[in-house]
Amino acid sequence: MSRGCSDELDASAAPTMRELTECLYFSIGDGRIWLNDRRMLLFDVANLGMIRRELIDAIGIERARALFTRVGYAQGARDADLIRRRWPSGDLTLSFAAGPRIHTLEGFVKVTTRRFEFDIEKGHYLGEFIWHDSAEADEHITHCGVSVDPVCWMQVAYATGYTSRIFGKLILFREVECRGMGAPLCRVIGQPADAWGDVALDMEALGMTWETPRRPGRKVPPSPEPAPPPARREAGDDRGPVIGLSASFMAARHMLERVASTRASVLLVGESGVGKELFASTLHDLSPRRDGPFVALNCAAIPDTLVESELFGVEKGAYTGAAAARPGRFERADGGTLFLDEIASLSLVAQGKLLRALQQREIERVGGVRTVKVDVRVVAATNVDLRDEVKAGRFREDLFFRLNVFPIALPPLRERRDDIPLLMEHFLDLYAQEHGRRPPGFTRRATEALLNYRYPGNIRELQNLIERGVVCAADGELIDIAHMFRPGEMAPPAAYSLEPDGRIGMQDGDAADGRETDDVFERLVTDGLPLADMERGVLKAALARHKGNVSAAARALNLTRATLEYRLSKHGLAPGMEKGAGAPLPPDPA
Repeated sequence: MSRGCSDELDASAAPTMRELTECLYFSIGDGRIWLNDRRMLLFDVANLGMIRRELIDAIGIERARALFTRVGYAQGARDADLIRRRWPSGDLTLSFAAGPRIHTLEGFVKVTTRRFEFDIEKGHYLGEFIWHDSAEADEHITHCGVSVDPVCWMQVAYATGYTSRIFGKLILFREVECRGMGAPLCRVIGQPADAWGDVALDMEALGMTWETPRRPGRKVPPSPEPAPPPARREAGDDRGPVIGLSASFMAARHMLERVASTRASVLLVGESGVGKELFASTLHDLSPRRDGPFVALNCAAIPDTLVESELFGVEKGAYTGAAAARPGRFERADGGTLFLDEIASLSLVAQGKLLRALQQREIERVGGVRTVKVDVRVVAATNVDLRDEVKAGRFREDLFFRLNVFPIALPPLRERRDDIPLLMEHFLDLYAQEHGRRPPGFTRRATEALLNYRYPGNIRELQNLIERGVVCAADGELIDIAHMFRPGEMAPPAAYSLEPDGRIGMQDGDAADGRETDDVFERLVTDGLPLADMERGVLKAALARHKGNVSAAARALNLTRATLEYRLSKHGLAPGMEKGAGAPLPPDPA
């Protein structure tokens, strides 16, 4: 729908407030709160007022306003992206209406609509909203006093960011009445930026420029220099840059950047599947050797008898079958980076020859009589503790110290859960393109499962799960748990959700739900009821347990919501229905 107005808003249409609350859940075990796939915080609103006061005192009110404005705009844009991903089939009217609902859910204000109309084709938008009990205005009054100007900086910018992202054009909101100025309520009006006239101050606060009345946009940086050609890679799967924003990931990333410009040897330490080769490739790309080759060798995949020839090369006739001379990995990596994965699997003999190559910076081919100078940076990786291997006599101490010049510990995925949503989106886009599929995203319970899973295989396992989900899900179908996990592959996550009455309740895992259904079924069988009545009993019990929440009951019974709604209608259990009443039923969605 390209046009709409406030008369078309339907509080029962998706996403309803109930459905939005179902997106908010609490993973108590690891201390995280999630809104769909975004980590949230329970933050004392008084702290917001204290931060505002400190910033105003430190940098001045105008710069503080600009900072809060940019934060609010970014949050609104992120929430708009969440709505479009979670409900991709929703029309624009409902997408616009979801903004105030999710803003209310996040605790900023209660929103009521006074006027709302839009026409995408004509570029027209007009929205007028009343804000009740603005948290931002109340805290400004508490910590800074009554103002002569509107003070709901974050909330106004949130409305601008959300609406602009949905509309596809800059829709600028302004606060025309504000509790922070002594008014009983806050009132905001939004319309296209060119309809406001002078928007220089608004654009400055948003960090944007206003080029012409019809071309609003973010300041465009100068065109970058053409990127250098990508480095040659002889092994490994080039999946782009390493991805993450978590503290543990950023600590490793900063260490990588610090050592990249030097010649120092780097030892990457971490569990299998944490992305050691991708980190090594990124190190190469950040280094002065980026135009040289990046050569990778998995030492565990090479038999002991061939390790030397793989590393140093072979001269013609060195052994039976050596029909031609062949350079080794050191020679092929000359001027670039050599990545040696699973370094601990090398035999002691191979370790000794590797140590000599590192110290002398020269190698000698198998069967050769001359030495070859090589300029190679070696990056080694291991998933075991090399100090323990040295104590056990399985790894040379001198080689360990040669490799351990600059060790970087890479965290397992369970210690960087904040990065999981980024990785989910990255791998979903990657495999959707690779396999020619178009899944719009993940179901809520699939997202919960991925955020709470322990990942013994780390990023490699997450990557494989999402690829499996892309392959198994039909085009246009959200990826669900059954598409990714097989029976016995995961334990049910322990999570808590926000109930419709505002309380936090524990979500039932699959195991608990199974016990509930099994108990009901056993009682019905004992009573000797017909199959149809047994089904009706199970559905009724599931609805009662979940207080009429159809989505929660569907998850508990491992059914889609559409299938459950059909079966509820079939048995006269749908809200407002009596058994046997209603129009003829469509075919079962299942």
